[in-house]
Amino acid sequence: MIVLTTRRKTLALIALALGGFGIGSTEFVAMGLLPNIAQDLLPGLYAQSSDEGIARAGWLVSAYALGVVVGAPTIAAMSSHLPKKKLLMGLLTLFVVGTVLSAVLPSFGWVLGARFFAGLPHGAYFGIASIVAATIMGPGNRGKGVALVLSGLTIANVIGVPAITALGQAQGWRVAYLAVAAIFALTFVAVWLAVPRMEGDSSASMRRELSAFKKPQVWLVMGVGAIGFGGFFAVYSYIANAVTEGAGVDEGVVPWVLVGVGVGMTIGNVIGGWASDKNLKAALTVGFIGLIAALVAYALLVDGIVGIFVTTFFLGLVSSMIGPSVQSRLMEVAGESQVIGAALNHSSMNLGNSAGAYLGGAVIAAGFGFAAPGWVGVALALLGVVLTVISFRLQKSGDARQAALCAAASEADHKEDTDTGSVFVVQGR
Repeated sequence: MIVLTTRRKTLALIALALGGFGIGSTEFVAMGLLPNIAQDLLPGLYAQSSDEGIARAGWLVSAYALGVVVGAPTIAAMSSHLPKKKLLMGLLTLFVVGTVLSAVLPSFGWVLGARFFAGLPHGAYFGIASIVAATIMGPGNRGKGVALVLSGLTIANVIGVPAITALGQAQGWRVAYLAVAAIFALTFVAVWLAVPRMEGDSSASMRRELSAFKKPQVWLVMGVGAIGFGGFFAVYSYIANAVTEGAGVDEGVVPWVLVGVGVGMTIGNVIGGWASDKNLKAALTVGFIGLIAALVAYALLVDGIVGIFVTTFFLGLVSSMIGPSVQSRLMEVAGESQVIGAALNHSSMNLGNSAGAYLGGAVIAAGFGFAAPGWVGVALALLGVVLTVISFRLQKSGDARQAALCAAASEADHKEDTDTGSVFVVQGR
């Protein structure tokens, strides 16, 4: 157990959360700038059809998400034995390089590749940072430690994403990505100065970490995260277009809508961290029910700016309630594979990001309007509820089976002891 002063502990947690702030900014800022990116990188397609141009630009969101999906388990499995502080600094270096490349490369194809590269360290950073934060927080506070790291991501949606979106609208989307790269560089320095040295697990191996994939519960919980978050991202990926084209409001309103989403996410993250420590099953179930309700409301009210403000606030709140719960659940079912268990949450979230962005863009491009992604989200979130129920029922039946086996073994041992005692009595005569 690491013993730190309160001041050092606070500074270390702030440094870890700052990385989450940078990740939240780089992941979500594209969603408010898709029209600007489409006009710059896809001018011909955008001129023919703005909907198709924006849907194609949405591939950048999917490319980053796929980078997370690939990078999270790969980097986590290969690096679990390394010192955690040095590993965090290496991951932040990759973020700086990938984000700068996203800002300076000239064509859509090259930027697409850069966004994939920038996504590779995402899941591993959150996985390692969550373990470090949980260690600093101490036993019984895993959910709070995870929530503290994720708080950087949610605060990014209150401050970082709206501010950088406004900067991108005023100065160009490339300047926005350079600003994000500067945040990652600052985080590198903060982690170097504030996070305590923490050795890697010398007994860890790639084989042990990858053994998590042999556990059906890991796949089920990943499905919960991927499908559930897909519902949120089907809507959130195209929020700028819903505001400007669906509600017919000036693009200057977009950052304020993003602020509302970010405030909701920040509140939801705090609630989710607390609730997952109290009752993990209830936290997930209530979160998904709330997500379904918010998505239905969005689909019905998306034509008005007031409806967009209110429903996206609640979408941010309930989706972030789910985040700490899914991550805590994955760490719980992963057993000894803690690093990969913590990282896989972000693989699942970004599978949802990629699928949600694709499906949301597809129904918009097909001409179904900006309410359609809300209904896509409802279908995905309902499937997330089904997987949650299956996961906990399988656990309950597994626990009951294990208890029965233990009881049978205990009874057999008792019978054997009794029989042995009887033999001794006979021999004594």
